[in-house]
Amino acid sequence: MNEVVGRDDLLLLTLDTLRHDVAVELAAAGRLPNLTAHLPGGTWERRHAPGNFTYASHQAMFAGFLPTPAAPGPHPRLFAARFAGSETTADRTFVFDTPDLVSGLAAHGYRTVCIGGVGFFNKQGALGGVLPGLFQESHWEPEFGVASPTSFEAQVARAEKVVAELPAEQRLFLFLNASALHQPNWFHLPGATRETGDSRVTHAAALEYIDTHVGRLFSAMSSRRRCFAIVCSDHGTAYGDDGYTGHRLGHDCVWTVPYSHFFLEPTV
Repeated sequence: MNEVVGRDDLLLLTLDTLRHDVAVELAAAGRLPNLTAHLPGGTWERRHAPGNFTYASHQAMFAGFLPTPAAPGPHPRLFAARFAGSETTADRTFVFDTPDLVSGLAAHGYRTVCIGGVGFFNKQGALGGVLPGLFQESHWEPEFGVASPTSFEAQVARAEKVVAELPAEQRLFLFLNASALHQPNWFHLPGATRETGDSRVTHAAALEYIDTHVGRLFSAMSSRRRCFAIVCSDHGTAYGDDGYTGHRLGHDCVWTVPYSHFFLEPTV
């Protein structure tokens, strides 16, 4: 990462609440063509989330604690704050001296931009401004939120605008929190109704919706130079698993998440 940082643009795309099992099933069934085209081997990596709901997980990720491989470690990290005794900081880790990765990248000349999704990024209250406040520039509109059936395409359009307006020489760290998978997501399944409600099936339909538009995001982020992309879930969510519904709880379907990182080669 010490070679990547300063040379490439960076993308962190969190697919909020995406379950590992749903992501794996859809990839294996060929229902995520645009995502699997970039996943190494066409498959998701199984990892453990650093938190079981959005705020906790993103605070950890912005401190350098991305989802951890679901196998005995220690596992060297891509990014880490400098502190004595860290067992997961290696020679290839990008080490920053600021309190968080976002300001650490800004200190290395990156323009840091947040495109929010779920409520913790909506800047409509003190708490909703904490995570966006880490960035030099942040965007949120109701069209990006969980209640919008067109949230992801609206977020991607904003990302395209951000990229187009940057000077060619300016390095970019873009973070996008995709809200489409979060409840309510029933409207992503043709024929579903509000009364039917959300389910594992509508969750899968929301992921297919994201896949339909993610190619535009990848194209924008690789339009100026090579981009290092991290695509992962921040936590899963339960749909009746062992009687549980939702997240901010300790079930395996919440703690286990899909993860991948890869390079997007320049399109120019």
